[in-house]
Amino acid sequence: MTCNVGPLDRTIRFILSVFLLALAYITLEGAWAWAALAVGLVMLATAAARFCPLYLPFRFRT
Repeated sequence: MTCNVGPLDRTIRFILSVFLLALAYITLEGAWAWAALAVGLVMLATAAARFCPLYLPFRFRT
């Protein structure tokens, strides 16, 4: 896997993922909480791996 997520993109993903996970845990309920949890976990995983599969078809690198 080639890294395609740069340092700024990685930091933004990490901050947004922590925010979404906290939002899902503290305030949201039902489907909104599950959606925020899923998006937060995916963003956290892509920040940790420094790889985003959605960038591949567009050959986008940050």
